[in-house]
Amino acid sequence: MITKQQRYQFRKERTRRKLVATGSVHPRLSVYRSLKYMYAQVVDDAKGVTLASASTLSKELKAQHKSGKNLDAAKAVGALIAKKAMAAGIKEVCFDRGGRIYHGRVKALADAAREAGLKF
Repeated sequence: MITKQQRYQFRKERTRRKLVATGSVHPRLSVYRSLKYMYAQVVDDAKGVTLASASTLSKELKAQHKSGKNLDAAKAVGALIAKKAMAAGIKEVCFDRGGRIYHGRVKALADAAREAGLKF
């Protein structure tokens, strides 16, 4: 019997394989959602470097939000990662939801990043 954690790992590996198989020339916007915090980073897989990163633990957002696990915090992280990516000269990325379902906080982060000018 497959556990919930194993299903998550399969889904995560499958989405990463699809991103690599398409041969995207754009950097990858990777999102990680834990129970308490939200993290996002723009990664250039060809060079293996992180170009921009933001989380609910960053100095800009930690003082503004009481909790890092709600939709408002996810929207703030999305806007911040888009601002940092645009400052680094990145206008277009491919979205990596990390095996998570595109719903709730992951969707809020993606929508906020799109509103701030980042193209997926």
